[in-house]
Amino acid sequence: MKKQVLSLLFLASCMTVGAQNIQVHYDFGRNIYTGEEAGRQKVTITLEQFKADKWGSWFYFVDVDLSSHFTESAYTEIAREFNLGKQSPFAAHIEYDGGLSRSGSFQQAALLGAAYNGHSADFSKTWSVQLLYKQYFKSYENTHSYASAQLTGVWGLNFCNNKLRFAGFIDFWRGEKADRHGCLVILSEPQLWYNFTEHFSVGTEWEFSNNFVYNSDPESSKTFFWNPTLAVKWNF
Repeated sequence: MKKQVLSLLFLASCMTVGAQNIQVHYDFGRNIYTGEEAGRQKVTITLEQFKADKWGSWFYFVDVDLSSHFTESAYTEIAREFNLGKQSPFAAHIEYDGGLSRSGSFQQAALLGAAYNGHSADFSKTWSVQLLYKQYFKSYENTHSYASAQLTGVWGLNFCNNKLRFAGFIDFWRGEKADRHGCLVILSEPQLWYNFTEHFSVGTEWEFSNNFVYNSDPESSKTFFWNPTLAVKWNF
């Protein structure tokens, strides 16, 4: 569930000045793509936090991927927004993406740009659109620094008297293949939750991606993947 991804902002779920949750996802991707994703994690633990203040907001998440025997990786995205006026929906956005894996690390990136944020009168519907300059850094062997751009959309919708919540994001950015040719990367992770209480939820996340997931099958040229999960969430 790398949001690389994320991929931001789950301010959609935040009707107060701050919110924090922890999620545990059981991932079915390796069962669907037994060759291409044979080494995919079984479980992902996600910690998210959003906090608003008089200047804007902070948001971060950490994904920890677990297999049967190892902690496979830990990936984080940390974002800060500065409001451009008290009543303006526009904000300046700055972000860091990166992390470590058992085999090395994720390629680090810094992002800078603008966001347009909005919500309905009762906060049951929220959205954010971000247009960002993205700078990748040389992070490990066989990587190099290069400039990119990212377009992100985030949404949240509460319905059925707040018993159900549909939320997620979609990212588009320029990536690079191993031969350094550019490619369009698409990543979306919609989530559907049933809220048993204000704290406890059960739901699912469906990761859709193209040119994002590492294909471990040398005989397969597949680039599009669908990885569903079954999940529980605790809202603090």
